[in-house]
Amino acid sequence: MCSGAQISAKLFIFAPCMKQTILLIEDDATFGTMLQKWCGRNGFEAELCSDIASAQAELTHKKVDLVLSDLRLPDGDGIMLLHWMRDLNMDTPVIVMSSYGEIQSAVAAMKLGAEDFLEKPMNPAILKEKIEQALLKKPVEAKPVKAVKANVDGMVMGKSAVARQMYDHILKVAPTRMSVLIMGESGTGKEYAARMIHENSPRRSKPFIAVDCGSLSRELAPSELFGHLKGSFTSAIEDKTGVFVQADQGTVFLDEVGNLSYEVQVQLLRALQEQKVRPVGSVKDIKVDVRILAATNENLEEAIAEGRFREDLYHRLNEFSLFIAPIRDRKGDIEIFANEFLRQANEELDKSVQGFSSDAMALLEKHHWSGNLRELRNTVRRLVLFASNDIITVDDIPAFASQSTNEDLALQPDNEREQIENVLRKTRGNKTLAAQLLKIDRKTLYNKMHLYGIKL
Repeated sequence: MCSGAQISAKLFIFAPCMKQTILLIEDDATFGTMLQKWCGRNGFEAELCSDIASAQAELTHKKVDLVLSDLRLPDGDGIMLLHWMRDLNMDTPVIVMSSYGEIQSAVAAMKLGAEDFLEKPMNPAILKEKIEQALLKKPVEAKPVKAVKANVDGMVMGKSAVARQMYDHILKVAPTRMSVLIMGESGTGKEYAARMIHENSPRRSKPFIAVDCGSLSRELAPSELFGHLKGSFTSAIEDKTGVFVQADQGTVFLDEVGNLSYEVQVQLLRALQEQKVRPVGSVKDIKVDVRILAATNENLEEAIAEGRFREDLYHRLNEFSLFIAPIRDRKGDIEIFANEFLRQANEELDKSVQGFSSDAMALLEKHHWSGNLRELRNTVRRLVLFASNDIITVDDIPAFASQSTNEDLALQPDNEREQIENVLRKTRGNKTLAAQLLKIDRKTLYNKMHLYGIKL
């Protein structure tokens, strides 16, 4: 039985014996813990988050009856959270609290649907009264929130600890407006990660446009990104709408962003800062609202040091960084991906290969996979194409058995120069990968290249 003496009579109208759940969003750990304990003493369940990203994850996955959020948070503010909730049609009541007592913020919060705006320090009696009033206004059944979309366009989901952490980071940053810099070697699936972020964001119903920056020349990049007017240059035979305008209210994915010329980087930075673009040949700006996701397999900090990439643009793109681990560091996922690629290859090639022998799978898991998922997929397709039996065996992949593995390439004291040159050739000059293969850090590799006069 519930104790009725201490509970407001109003509360019995909608929750005679059920505890209501309050999501507390407070980055001051001491104050947040105090609030959480206060909620418990007053008949409420309370979940505590310290930032907007974790609060969005809670709201997406759990039933919450009321949000009590601080105005100033490490990754944004309560107004940003209200915008996000409104975009997702969440009707969970929100009370915003602040120690700043800003009238403008209070007005903005109320316009976006906040139930109230309270100034710290709060009177406990008033706080309880405001909470009960907000809960009374809440409908019995909340509107359903669109489920998290984890699988995007046939993307295979790994189950390793590294993969689970990556998906957790994706789902936390997806609902925000933050720009994300996705880093990882070629073939790791950076575009899939970008699509997953888009599909789990409030922009999911708007365009997602991917741009291969490596294919954009210095001359054509401004036109491709920002558009042009007819006659603005020789081949401009008609008006062109740029990617930023096409993706308005959606997401632009800039793949291999490090390949953009310095001049285009300047224009891109202006577009991101001002949310405006100017088509080539035009004197008028066009207002745009796009979220930027960028990817690179290059070390942009090195590019900045070498004067090839703007530091201010790097920080604008890198509001949140996401690292996609190479498949060789996700051994537990290789079997999952290989079997899925086999299924796809059977369908594509009209074959019926059943799987891999244990020895064959062990060989796949031992291989270095410098091309990551792209190399694995292509390899499996070839194996399926030439397979003469139901099961792929070691005999079907003899090339792997004769190749050196990651362990074989560790740098030895003798013939260092020759080993370094050989590995740099194998990696096509990718110094980060070469250092990994040689079991040394990049700084040591650079020092040894300088020592031996090795130039690329």
